[in-house]
Amino acid sequence: MESGLRGQQQGLNWEELDALGGSGGAEQCKLGQERAEASYVLLCLHLIHLFAQITNEEPEDDPSFREERVDARLREQDVAEGNSGVPVTEETEGDGQRDGEDADQQDQTPMSSNKPRKKKKKRKTKKASAGETLEDNDLEDIDSLLEKIEDTNGLSQQTQSGIIADSRPLLYVEHRNLNPENELKRYFGARAVLGDQRPRQRQRQYVRSTWLTAPKNTWPRYSKTGIAMQLVETRRGVQYFTFEHHREYQQVQFKFLDAVESMDPNNIVLLLQMNPYHVDSLLQLSDVCRMQEDQEMARDLIERALYSLECAFHPVFSLTSGSCRLDYRRPENRAFYLALFKHLMFLEKRGCPRTALEFCKLILSLDPENDPLCVLLLIDFLSLRAREYGFLTRMFQEWESHRNLSQLPNFAFSVPLAYFFLSQQEERSELELSQARERAARLIQLALIMFPSVLMPLLDHCSVQADARVTSHSFFGLNAQISQPPALNQLTSLYVGRTHSLWKDPAVMAWLETNVHEVLCKVDARDPLVEECEHKRKMRYQSAPRNIYRHVILSEMKEATAALPLEVTSQPVMGFDPLPPLDSIISYTRPERTNHPSNESTLSLFFRSLLPNFNLQGDIRHDGDEEAGAGQDLNQGVNRLMAAMRDMLANIQFQEPPRDDNPEGDADWD
Repeated sequence: MESGLRGQQQGLNWEELDALGGSGGAEQCKLGQERAEASYVLLCLHLIHLFAQITNEEPEDDPSFREERVDARLREQDVAEGNSGVPVTEETEGDGQRDGEDADQQDQTPMSSNKPRKKKKKRKTKKASAGETLEDNDLEDIDSLLEKIEDTNGLSQQTQSGIIADSRPLLYVEHRNLNPENELKRYFGARAVLGDQRPRQRQRQYVRSTWLTAPKNTWPRYSKTGIAMQLVETRRGVQYFTFEHHREYQQVQFKFLDAVESMDPNNIVLLLQMNPYHVDSLLQLSDVCRMQEDQEMARDLIERALYSLECAFHPVFSLTSGSCRLDYRRPENRAFYLALFKHLMFLEKRGCPRTALEFCKLILSLDPENDPLCVLLLIDFLSLRAREYGFLTRMFQEWESHRNLSQLPNFAFSVPLAYFFLSQQEERSELELSQARERAARLIQLALIMFPSVLMPLLDHCSVQADARVTSHSFFGLNAQISQPPALNQLTSLYVGRTHSLWKDPAVMAWLETNVHEVLCKVDARDPLVEECEHKRKMRYQSAPRNIYRHVILSEMKEATAALPLEVTSQPVMGFDPLPPLDSIISYTRPERTNHPSNESTLSLFFRSLLPNFNLQGDIRHDGDEEAGAGQDLNQGVNRLMAAMRDMLANIQFQEPPRDDNPEGDADWD
């Protein structure tokens, strides 16, 4: 392709172009040609990088391969700095005049000349050692260049106030942000993240490329599992999909339910040995490993479940568009929600909040209206941890009118905290800083008036002692926590337990103290807003919806779990389907099990464990005359029990110890 492009470049005649369109047309054509060449170079670099990731057939210690990479890196620098001729090196950086002369000569030289290419070849031999250091950052530089290209293509635009406004949808998901290695490379560098993985990738067998997770060599070979995705309908530009279980997968699902009822994790392990990509078994066994403090295995099982589900995606299903929906009421779709949620929790604990935020946006985009896992209670925390303050404030501005986000304690406190962090960024203009400070003060005071029960637990978790005026005032006292409804207590406990570490900054505490005193002044002045918020607290938050309970169970925050009502804690909760919706859409049912009667006694179950064919109750009567035959059934049961005992004792055989023919023994040990 490159040789063909050179041939086209050599065929250009600038004099003919001047004759046709004038000197201005020639200059425009030349500028367009340079842009086309720059785009072509970037595309070639990206394709070379992708091909190297898949095959890795070329060894890194090959000199020719290294020279090509150094040449690509130097050309990439030229494109990034706007130079189409001589690359910038240590020799040319200090001589600005010579750079200008070379640039002028480059502009006057026809495109058919190969002099710049010869200069590159001479200089890259001098810069071989520098090229080796540049080699480590190739992937990062390519990503940064692609970001610049996206910005120039209009994906983000500058507003009148100077704030960068993203023109993409709010829940737009980027593929590159779904890979935690990209975030780790920004923190530690490509060499530290990929250094020990490159030798293994050369010998890796061919696997399907996926976005949600990268398949590992230690995983079993993937084969069709019996899961498929179907497009149900399309309404108003939104596509509704659903997962489907084929007959063979349904049989495995029934075996999994039997294994769960046995309360023995070894049965699930045996099932996974036969069906290594059964999703519900992977989810359930991941919880078992996590309880046994085997975090690495638990995370690996979740990634394998995601890989199994992604291989079953419909060709039209898109992770990034934000217009694809999955109904949580269908049991087949719940595994995908739960696997994504558990995966983002592992990512957050691993120190990848930006990647976890992208997965959180993906979950919310699958059903933003109902939000079955209530990730709205989590997305603010991930935004603050990832320092995506603009995303959090934009979400609050766009969704407040129809979702009332300010009525959730997490948004009421996190949004002003995001504005406060924005007000500390010195690269912004003075107008933007003053607007951010004003919004932060107004919103945090409103949050303290609406949810006064958050302050004291938050200070306790931060190990901060409030002053005498705050502790002695009844507005923030113990009465504020006792008088709040149970549902509000769960929300505040969840927020404080999750985000208290973000408030420990001394600057944040000083800002919070100032606004707390402002709120106390309004309370003492009997501001009507205080009474209005108190009325809202009493009328609302009487009972929490089921998705909030589901979120609290999945989050495993001990502060919020302790506040769950009895009707939730008294029922069994399974890790593969916690608190299923009451209006579930069931596509297939589990066949009834008739082998084991439901009203067996403890003694009967004991003998059944010894003798599987034993049945104390005998045949079930169908004539309905149970009272008349009660005595006869009792006698028959006792007779069966005695017969079973005699059979068991008769089959017991005691093995006699071996007799010694020489009781006196032999003294010779040799």
